[in-house]
Amino acid sequence: MKSAALLLCCIPFFVAPRAQAADASGVQTVYLLPMANGLDQYLASRLVSSGVFHVTTDPQKADAVFTDRLGEAFERRLEELLPAPAETAAGQANREEGAVRISSISRAKGTVFLVDVHSRAVLWSAYERPRNSTPAELDRTARRIVDALKKPARK
Repeated sequence: MKSAALLLCCIPFFVAPRAQAADASGVQTVYLLPMANGLDQYLASRLVSSGVFHVTTDPQKADAVFTDRLGEAFERRLEELLPAPAETAAGQANREEGAVRISSISRAKGTVFLVDVHSRAVLWSAYERPRNSTPAELDRTARRIVDALKKPARK
């Protein structure tokens, strides 16, 4: 009995290393949600100039979304930007009443996420915390994020 329990507890350790990271190779066009200190603007500039992704101002045309926060507020914001096709007017009114706005004026933790708009899966993330909020430092941080995007995923 104890050996069966031990075996069940050990399964995640054997299965987890074989799990692969989500694939961002199908992403061509991205939309950027507002980020702390306007990092999204610097990141958009770096993404376009490097040619890693096309950046769109229309979330309906995006394959993925860049954000610096996840959670319930992020999910609500995605639903505002990309409503389900069969949503009724009543459902939209209910959603707007409880809407949570994501402000770019907040303390960033330094992690940036690339989220698939259809599956809502996190395809990629990186931790690059700016040392301060000066334009030069935000641009350096955006450059480091784009450089990390260019690196192949480790398996």
